Amino acid sequence: MSFNIALSGVNAAQKDLDVTANNIANVNTLGFKESRAEFADVYANSIFANGKTQTGSGVQTAAVSQQFHQGALQFTNNSLDMAINGSGFFVMANEQQTLDRTFTRAGAFRLNDEGYVTNSQGHFLQTYKANEDGTPAGLGINSTQALKIPDKAGQPQATGEVKTGINLPTKSDALDLNQFDPTDSETYTSSTSMTVYDSLGDTHTMTQYFVKTGPTAPGVTPAITDNKWEMFVYVDGENALTDNGATPPFPDSHTLEFDTAGKLEITPGTPAQPGPPAVPAVPASNELTTEALGFNNGSDPSQTIKITIPDATLNSGAFEVTKSTQDGATVGRLTKVDVGTDGLVQATYSNGTTENLGIVAMARFPNEQGLTQIGDTQWRESLLSGDVVTGQPNTGVFGKVSVAALEQSNTDLTSELVDLITAQRNFQANSRALEVNSTLQQTILQIR
Repeated sequence: MSFNIALSGVNAAQKDLDVTANNIANVNTLGFKESRAEFADVYANSIFANGKTQTGSGVQTAAVSQQFHQGALQFTNNSLDMAINGSGFFVMANEQQTLDRTFTRAGAFRLNDEGYVTNSQGHFLQTYKANEDGTPAGLGINSTQALKIPDKAGQPQATGEVKTGINLPTKSDALDLNQFDPTDSETYTSSTSMTVYDSLGDTHTMTQYFVKTGPTAPGVTPAITDNKWEMFVYVDGENALTDNGATPPFPDSHTLEFDTAGKLEITPGTPAQPGPPAVPAVPASNELTTEALGFNNGSDPSQTIKITIPDATLNSGAFEVTKSTQDGATVGRLTKVDVGTDGLVQATYSNGTTENLGIVAMARFPNEQGLTQIGDTQWRESLLSGDVVTGQPNTGVFGKVSVAALEQSNTDLTSELVDLITAQRNFQANSRALEVNSTLQQTILQIR
């Protein structure tokens, strides 16, 4: 019996040494969680045994429990490196089209040859689909999908509408429209430019010139006359309003007239009426459409641009552009990837667009120590761990995502070295017990 008791002690000490050595070996493993060997004494008892004289039967390993306390954060220069400051896990998948999920705390991610975010083993980081407002479309474990970062965004879209908001200076001197020359700044009061796009995504420059006009008819008070301006529109240096239907003698400009309060007087447009006789549509006074631009680069030659002035004022202030937007776009190239503390992954492209690519999926378990270790610093759900609970970073106890950071091993090297010495002493003591038992048996065998 004493041989077996001492042998169980040797085995327990060996198990303790194994666990400690594994902790020390993984002191630099990202996301590693140290383990602790837990032991229980062994008693072989029955209802007829004398409890007062009963001796133990040795020791057994009760469990090797992982310790999931937070590891220290190491900051890096990689925007795809992520660390969890909390109790959540990253959700991973070994393949794209699979519902088999694994879980990890190691956040050293990179792009593979197809643009997917993976770890060093090639496993795919899982995210929730993101709405335009940055909220998750669903939080179920089976609704997660591999995160892909496209290197370009969108298709070319020709500019169809431009909106310009301006403030014009009433103290400006009136100019002679007949002398207007876009190459001579002395012939116009103010101007503003913006970039527009053709059907191939090529860029063009649209410039709007504003000219304050003088008295044009007898009997009109100067207060009203001074509130009339003409707008010329040029694209790539060419007049874009030739014969736009405006009243002569200036058919290549558009009239803007303000009331005495400095507000743009807007005449509502009328829709087209079928004939006979057919009546063409009349645009509102703050709307106009260019002629066919006819770019000679292979794009759509019939492209026109509707110009709307939703907000225009006239006062004693300086010339100011309060709004300048257009609805065209070119193909964008990836310039930056950001990951927020709430897990939202957002890509920025060279055409000025941003796209919500997904929200990093988080998982937690009722009993973390019940997770099954599968290597590569990953775990699987088990009966002992309980069902997985999914959520969004920075909510509840999932924790927030720290970007450009990695979680180091939570192994305390100093404590492990002390445990190593203790386990060695226990091994020596139990080995000594075996030696003593052997000596006693040898003595008995020598009795004659």
